[in-house]
Amino acid sequence: MKIVENAVVRRDPGAINGEVILPARPESLAFSPQQTALIVIDMQNAYASKGGYLDLAGFDVSHTGPVIANIKRAIAAARSAGIKVIFFQNGWDNQYVEAGGEGSPNFHKSNALKTMRKRPELMGKLLAKGDWDYDLVDELQPQPGDIVLPKTRYSGFFNTQLDSLLRSYGIHHLVFTGIATNVCVESTLRDGFFLEYFGVVLEDATHQAGPEFAQKAAIYNIETFFGWVSNVDSFCNTVAKTSEKMSQTA
Repeated sequence: MKIVENAVVRRDPGAINGEVILPARPESLAFSPQQTALIVIDMQNAYASKGGYLDLAGFDVSHTGPVIANIKRAIAAARSAGIKVIFFQNGWDNQYVEAGGEGSPNFHKSNALKTMRKRPELMGKLLAKGDWDYDLVDELQPQPGDIVLPKTRYSGFFNTQLDSLLRSYGIHHLVFTGIATNVCVESTLRDGFFLEYFGVVLEDATHQAGPEFAQKAAIYNIETFFGWVSNVDSFCNTVAKTSEKMSQTA
């Protein structure tokens, strides 16, 4: 693979049929939809809904509605183009054994765990499997053929089946959406970079935890060091070409 500034980044140029080119920063990215997965990070009530963990911990979730709508569009486009859709749900058992004890940095840094220590009445409710907080938002529900993976830490690669599943499907490109851009989205994309996956984030299908500068910093990090940045309109328009070809040959 050769990278040329202001050109197109390709993996094994010309070797893949049905390749499309996604407008992105810092350069466009060529990929085969059959070797691509759309990753939906933690679109749970905890992160996107009023009354969920982030809201109760003092983070602003008032602007997640457009993000949910954009992710819904991206999912529909991906399914039509034959792109595998993978949902993640972050959380732990309702006794929080999976969260780690006092010997775990997660015990001390998780804002959900800290919130529950301050408000004991929330124990067993925040990010606990089987509870509303853990559930995916109503607008974004998996369909047959989608994959749903649980995770217990920020990165979707840590102690999960993600890497083996991607390799079993021959997937090399990952398109990221979800919450929070500066935490779980960026963590998963970074780990994917180290495992030789091409990661692109759809910036208008993500939302940060914290002030707006956290979103800008995360996008800067991804664009400059770890991957590529695009948007939902560009993604949908690009993969629509594949959907048209599929319908013509059906």
